[in-house]
Formats: sequence, structure tokens, C-alpha cells
Amino acid sequence: MTTLPTSASEVEPHEPHWLSRSAFQIVVILFFLTEGVMVWLLRRDASPWLLVPCVLVAAHLMHGAAVGFHEATHGLLRKNRKLNEFDGVLLGVFSFLSFSLYRAAHQLHHMHLASEKDEELWPFVHPNVPRWQRILAAVTELTFGLVFLPFLFMRIFLRKGSPIRSKKVRLRIWKEIVLIVVVWTAILSATAHWDAWRYLLWLYVAPAWLAANLQSWRKYIEHVGLQGSTVNGSTRSIVARGWAGKLVSFTLLHEPYHGLHHLHAGMPHAYLPPLAADLEPKAEGERPPFPSYSHALVHLCRSLADPRVGAQWRSTQQVRS
Repeated sequence: MTTLPTSASEVEPHEPHWLSRSAFQIVVILFFLTEGVMVWLLRRDASPWLLVPCVLVAAHLMHGAAVGFHEATHGLLRKNRKLNEFDGVLLGVFSFLSFSLYRAAHQLHHMHLASEKDEELWPFVHPNVPRWQRILAAVTELTFGLVFLPFLFMRIFLRKGSPIRSKKVRLRIWKEIVLIVVVWTAILSATAHWDAWRYLLWLYVAPAWLAANLQSWRKYIEHVGLQGSTVNGSTRSIVARGWAGKLVSFTLLHEPYHGLHHLHAGMPHAYLPPLAADLEPKAEGERPPFPSYSHALVHLCRSLADPRVGAQWRSTQQVRS
């Protein structure tokens, strides 16, 4: 299935509130404030029980920043293109991901949503992949997301027949990979020099590990287990009713409106909530948006014993029957 995103010019959304448009900036400010609190606690040898809540908050905010990385690949994080590129590369360095690699692969995700050409949803889009391999991939990604995500995109880049063929793009990807290695070599060298491993563990490793797993779970909630042939049939969206759910949506840059993101890929996140009516079922295999992540998680978990994505699975089942 090939699904081309709808251009933002096809709709005329109302101008969102400035607070909604500033979600990424607010998430970043809150993240650094949380990190500052952790530094203060670490300098005073505070109990780990005081640090754990800070780590959980930092992990959620890191997850929000990761969505900002995704927004940057669409050119939507900053109006200024150079600043958008700078933020994207910087966020990629701390995610162990080349910004240009993620952008090139993510374009395929939008162009070939839930089809066998959707590289981001490998191996769940391939009916020829054994069940045990798909389960192993799911368990690994949901528990070791910080490692699995870079592996997934490097696989796209390095495998034989890679869809990323432009020499210019591939050269830029290699440069960004070198930058990641250089920056992290400097960070680890400085950490060793000042024996600051405790700070690195609490300020980065613990929240980043959790944030990457949260991102993996969100990705699975958005797509895994769905076999529809339309955008809404192959995505789960969340339209929260309560203030807590709306706050989560805000701090995740409205990514819970995921079907809308695929329908209007060129539209900044703040413009998506007013278009929630577009998520209502209009074709076979579609379902209305979920009222919360907990509801969507229950629906996802029913499919994790045999994780699949895409209408091609229905075709395979029909042939076998």
C-alpha cells in the first residue's frame, strides 16, 4: 500500500494558541529544569528515592524531545531551515541517530505506510518473516529501544539494496555518524577524567533508556497489530478527553493524533487537534480514536503474541485458506 501524505495547503486550519505552538520549547525548558534539580540532588548525595521521580519526569520530557527530532525531519520544528537542521542534528547526536538517515527512512514510512516497503516497521510488514523472529524483534525493541532504534536505521542504510541511494545524502549521513562518534568520545573522555559516571548515569543513561523504550511503545501503539488498507486503518490515534491526557499530548507535540500526522504530514503539530474529526471511521477496518493511551495499549497487547502490520497479511491469510 502506498499512501501519499496530504499537503497542508489542502486544509485551512485556525491559528493555534501560542502555547500550543511553543510545546517543544516548553518541553526543553522543563527538561533542563529537571536536570538541574537532579544535579542539585546529586551534589548533596540525596537518596536515590528522590532521584527516581526526577528520572521519570526527565524520561517523559526526553520522549517529547524525540518527537521534536521527528518534527525536524519534516522541516516543522523551526521556521528557519538552518535552525531546524541544527536542532535535528543536535537531537540526533544524543539519540545515536543520524538526522539525515532518519529523515530519508522516515519519508519511506510516509510513502509506503504499513506496506512491505515501510522500513521503519520491519520486520512486522513482511509475512514471510517467522513469528518467533517478529516476537524477538518486538521484545528487543520494547526493552532495549536505545540500542534497537539506531540498529534499525543503520540496517536500512547499510543493507544490500538500501533504498537510500543518493551519494550526497549518504555522504552527509556518514559525516553525521562521525560527528556522533566524536561528540560521544569527548563526553565519555570528560566523564572519565572527572570521574563523573554517577552524573552520566542519572542525568542521561537512565532517563534516555526509559525515553527510548517509551518511544518504542508509542510506535507500537501507533501501528503494530493493524491490518487496514487506509491511513486510519493502519494507525491508532489518541484523542484525550481529560486534562491529564491533553497534557501528555501537549508534551508529546500532539503526536497522539497520529493518523492526522499521516493525513497532513506537512502540517505543524499544533494545527492537528482541531482536525480530530478526520479520524472518525470512514472505511472498512478503521476504528475511532482511543480516549487514552491506556485504552490503546490494551488493544495493542492483544496483538503482541503475533505482531503484524499491514493489509498484506490479510492477503496472505486468504491465500493460505
